[in-house]
Amino acid sequence: MGWIIALIVITLVVVFVIATYNGLVKARMQNREAWSQIDVQLKRRNDLIPNLIETVKGYSKYEGETLEKIAELRAQVAKASSPAEAMQASDALTQQVSRIFAVAENYPDLKANASFVKLQDELTNTENKISYSRQLYNSTTTNYNTKLETFPSNIIAGVFGFKATEFLQVPEEEKAVPKVQF
Repeated sequence: MGWIIALIVITLVVVFVIATYNGLVKARMQNREAWSQIDVQLKRRNDLIPNLIETVKGYSKYEGETLEKIAELRAQVAKASSPAEAMQASDALTQQVSRIFAVAENYPDLKANASFVKLQDELTNTENKISYSRQLYNSTTTNYNTKLETFPSNIIAGVFGFKATEFLQVPEEEKAVPKVQF
């Protein structure tokens, strides 16, 4: 009779370990998928930017330095080795692209150009998707990291070497309240 109870306890422990391990793997995969969604949107934006630059070049003598900086930042986003590096380069790229949109204000023909307007809309849409994907990534990171730190799944996570994932954070300079003057 004692061996039956021991067998039941061992079976329950094995089932618990398997279920917990599978839950951790699922959370980790959801986190990776969320990062993949950001990566897809960053790639899409990187593909749209050269067309936007060429359209702007055709209408203005915009600073070559800004256009070169955009090309450099696109390359940094593409070759980033971590989510944090990719988002840092992506944030800088977003700032540079917004400068191109600002120059359109000085060129009425450019603002009316259908290609420019379409590209601007697509980039705006992509930026919104990147923002949503960042939120999703941080949500899945919270879920995954919570499983890594709560009992009893933290024991299983430690045994199998699961590592915490970093959140995507807004750089300090972007947190400052902008001054509005009339």
